[in-house]
Amino acid sequence: MLRFFLHYGIHFLLPLAVGFLFFRSNQKRAILIMLAAILIDVDHLFADPIFNPDRCSINFHFLHQYWAMAVYVLFLFIKPLRIWGIGLLLHMLADWTDCVLMGFESGM
Repeated sequence: MLRFFLHYGIHFLLPLAVGFLFFRSNQKRAILIMLAAILIDVDHLFADPIFNPDRCSINFHFLHQYWAMAVYVLFLFIKPLRIWGIGLLLHMLADWTDCVLMGFESGM
């Protein structure tokens, strides 16, 4: 249950907090873009099965691999892509947290 709340809390509540705290001039736009970063999960459609609650997304799905995360970090340095970079990296943080907790649940 903790895993569920942390995973989806980071996916949905953290972008809200970041938007309210750091993007005061255009909060709604920033929050919507960061929330839209969940669309990166389109890469799950290429997995078999599409959804597996016990699978770690990090370095499994192609848009969740380390090379992709490096691209998301580069987005932070390109002003028009900065908010997308933050949203995508928050998404990776949510998935990484899920992976870590999955390991602890299985007796890691």
